Amino acid sequence: MKKVWIAMAVVAVLALGGYVACRVYLKLTGEGPGPRGRPGAAVAVEIAPVRTITLRDVGMFTGSLVADSRFIVSPRIAGRLEKLLVNLGDPVRRGQLIAVLDDEESIQQAERAKAELAVARSSVLECQSNLDAAKREFERAEALLKKKIASESEYDQAKAQYEVQEARHKVAVAQVNQKEAALKEAEIRLSYAKIHAAWEGGSDTRYVGERFVDEGALLTANAPIVSILDIGSLTAAVYVIERDYSKIAVGQPAKVTTDAFPGREFVGRIARIAPQLQETSRQARVEIAIANADGPLKPGMFVRVALEFTAHENVAAIPVSAVARRNGQRGVFVADAAGKKARFVPAEFGISDSGLVEVVRPRLDGPVVVMGQHLLEDGATITVVPAETAATSTPASAPRGADRRPQP
Repeated sequence: MKKVWIAMAVVAVLALGGYVACRVYLKLTGEGPGPRGRPGAAVAVEIAPVRTITLRDVGMFTGSLVADSRFIVSPRIAGRLEKLLVNLGDPVRRGQLIAVLDDEESIQQAERAKAELAVARSSVLECQSNLDAAKREFERAEALLKKKIASESEYDQAKAQYEVQEARHKVAVAQVNQKEAALKEAEIRLSYAKIHAAWEGGSDTRYVGERFVDEGALLTANAPIVSILDIGSLTAAVYVIERDYSKIAVGQPAKVTTDAFPGREFVGRIARIAPQLQETSRQARVEIAIANADGPLKPGMFVRVALEFTAHENVAAIPVSAVARRNGQRGVFVADAAGKKARFVPAEFGISDSGLVEVVRPRLDGPVVVMGQHLLEDGATITVVPAETAATSTPASAPRGADRRPQP
């Protein structure tokens, strides 16, 4: 019998604990009316009017600035870096000479090619002279043969000699062409020792972004020397989530801010949108073009980008803190004209902006409770207090900070 009484006592304690836990949960989540206090006791609340205002659905994103154009200047041939004419941050004009390699070997190759070309041209002159002589001898043998003075064998010999000289002349001419090509190749290789910064389109002035080597370094072909940046316009690269992807379009304006210039806004436009979302993050890359004529922005800066998705004009708006949930429904508590009663009105909400949320439906016919609604139930008695005294009027069991957070 004693064991039965102990079991009943344990069950009673557990039931009481469950009831207390349930009441605490309802109080914290706002699903229930909260502590009732004395029957008919008024709850101190703060109210706010329903405003007619324009609300904007704005998405905030973070990203980095990248240069519109960036390329590496490298030599086409190997050699020792004799001169480096630019340094980090220097402006560079289109076609400007920025580095010179040791070109002694290339100079010697070009001189040798010139000498070989001269020899080949002299050989052409010699062959031309021999060809002219052979031609005259052939023509004379042909005339004598017609007069029956020269024999067939003399004619054949003169003709063969002429053809040989003609072939040698053609070979000499071909050798001249070959040597000219070799000279041109040597001159081009010599020109590679002088390294210029060249690009097509864009601004005529760009800047040295990075310097990779010093004078005297032995470079291989395609070894990086400096990087050249175009910062006349920049691109802000951000990533948008799947929910916002359908809200953006090319040409859409954007406002860009950075910690480097607090309080200053830069205007940009969406230039490119990735046609796919990354599977790992479910985000898509969006590139925003930003004019940077004066050059305050620099590649690599961290930026915040605001994209306005839509704007709703002249809509009913209430503070976000007024949103409550009762019996699984979202809505607001509306105070009557006398400020004595509050009734719960289920509502459908739209976009939010700057602490305000749009009330799509229904039309609200009175001010809404923005503080203390977690203590209310439909038809509860209320006492409206000024905003500056609402904190002292709120019971200790319901901290003021909880009232300012929107209900889920």
